[in-house]
Amino acid sequence: MHFLPRSLSGRLILILLTGLIGAQFLAATLSLYERDRAMIYFSDQWWAQHYAEVVHLMETLPAEERPQVAIASIIPRLIVTLSRKPLPDSPGSLPEDTAAVRFQAKLQRLLPGHIVYGYLLRIPIPGEERDTPFELGYRIRSVTGVRLTDGNWVYFNFLRPLRPFAVSEWPYPLLVYLAVLLAAVVLLLLIAVRLTTRPLTVMAAAAEKFGRDINQPPLPERGPTEVREATHAFNEMRMRLRRYVEDRTHLLTAISHDLRTPITRLRLRSELLDDEELKQKFNHDLQEVEDMTVATLEFLRGLNVSESSQPMDLMALLETLQADAVEMKHEVTVRGTISSPFHGQPRALRRCLENLLNNAIRYGGRTELRVREAGDKVEIVVRDYGSGIPEDQLEKVFEPYYRLDNSRSRAGGGTGLGLSIARNIAVDHGGELILRNHAGGGLEAVLTLPRNPESA
Repeated sequence: MHFLPRSLSGRLILILLTGLIGAQFLAATLSLYERDRAMIYFSDQWWAQHYAEVVHLMETLPAEERPQVAIASIIPRLIVTLSRKPLPDSPGSLPEDTAAVRFQAKLQRLLPGHIVYGYLLRIPIPGEERDTPFELGYRIRSVTGVRLTDGNWVYFNFLRPLRPFAVSEWPYPLLVYLAVLLAAVVLLLLIAVRLTTRPLTVMAAAAEKFGRDINQPPLPERGPTEVREATHAFNEMRMRLRRYVEDRTHLLTAISHDLRTPITRLRLRSELLDDEELKQKFNHDLQEVEDMTVATLEFLRGLNVSESSQPMDLMALLETLQADAVEMKHEVTVRGTISSPFHGQPRALRRCLENLLNNAIRYGGRTELRVREAGDKVEIVVRDYGSGIPEDQLEKVFEPYYRLDNSRSRAGGGTGLGLSIARNIAVDHGGELILRNHAGGGLEAVLTLPRNPESA
């Protein structure tokens, strides 16, 4: 259902508003219907009583005085006439409707012993004589005849009003009342939905921050019972995850630290070997183990260090890294510029870019750094001109200690933690780091960072 809003609050408001407006419309329709029925009922009651009073008055008068009573009984929309014989049905008469039948029955009850009959006529209304475009194209004339006791007939020719199609007859007070009620309920609805969904928004933001930094403070446990329970469960989960990560980090740190002692003993004992070639191989393996141990300690230490975010000059950092590489006889170029300071963690970003640059130099030789601003984000691309990486390995190389078996192998140096550390730093800043093969050859590491200082 693509028409639904994406947010929970938007969907709740849409559903509740639809139901509320539908209920209001139904209530207004029923109210207008009942109003019309009541108006017709009391109107018919009044007109039937009026007809009966005219008939009773004429029954008490001689025939020669009855015309004066008929003339005096004429009021707007009603003409009263006398006749000695019944009128035939009009050629253009309409079938009797339910209201007309009920009216004649009501008049018959008020005039027992009299003969009552009637018919309806449709009278067209020219377009120029209509008051509003909502009016029908015709009006209904009701002709009712009553036979007096002396055999004469009195006829009531009544022109029905245009109810309820004229806009002027709309119940504006009722509509205003419904509009005010709807506005008040909508306001309360918005407040209620906001109060209901706000804890979810706060919890989602806290989960996002916790995903980048496990040292986030716990959420305050306040609000309704359900919200407090959900917040308490979230805080308990956060504490358990934090203890889990800390326990395993301390364990791995202790193991990596303790490995240094036997490595040192093995290095000393290797010096006692007479075979020079075997000694070199032995020392090479020990050096590799020691490098991995040091890298592991640095990796785990980096997970526990939370550096504060501050304004920094990214261009100056890139140019410093370029100068250091050029001093080491590496070919590194920088393209693009950033016009304004960037909020980030200087030491962490330097380590991230150093790892990416060292990988590019080690496996690709010539390296190019491209930087550009894209709206509220900064993109840094580190490209080498090596052999690239198979497409199915572009994500696996971010796993700790994972290294390829071809040109990007152990022989090329490294411990397999550089890309893992770089991606962790990117995520800590609210950004992302991906690898992609360049169409012209080589590999690109694309680092995207948001400018929002709160993202760090």
